[in-house]
Amino acid sequence: MADVWTNEEEFWRDSYATRPYAGGKTFDTLSGGYRYGVDAADRYPGRPWNEIESDLRRGWDTYQYRGKSTWEDIKEAVRDAWDRVTGSQSRSY
Repeated sequence: MADVWTNEEEFWRDSYATRPYAGGKTFDTLSGGYRYGVDAADRYPGRPWNEIESDLRRGWDTYQYRGKSTWEDIKEAVRDAWDRVTGSQSRSY
């Protein structure tokens, strides 16, 4: 999964500021959420977001790369990365 994150990190570093939830946040603030979303796509293959969100919320506080962000601060970034990796079309941005 590290290789997937390496490729995704470049994408998110280049485009995070265009996301509506970024609102002045830095890439460093959001990167843990993006990585968590990428990891979630690997851990929960084929499952829809509404089935995994509560598990991800509970796991955020112990996630190695969470930084100082709360789930509420980061959940949109997690979802955005998960959507991208899984090919979900639930977002229009």
